[in-house]
Amino acid sequence: MANCISCGDTFPPKRQALGYNTCLECGDFAARQVNWTSVPMNKSNYVLVTNLEELKQLNPKRTGE
Repeated sequence: MANCISCGDTFPPKRQALGYNTCLECGDFAARQVNWTSVPMNKSNYVLVTNLEELKQLNPKRTGE
């Protein structure tokens, strides 16, 4: 059994073989801390968005609220 680098609990070696060094609970918690997305822009490149309000402003077809 492998040990989690966050909490020290053990987790299955198959999970470690996939490249994870955290247990499922710690991995899920860490994944929920990341709040960003990439958005394709028309005739341009992708834009990294970390704020929901910025995402709303990028939509040209959005009606005023």
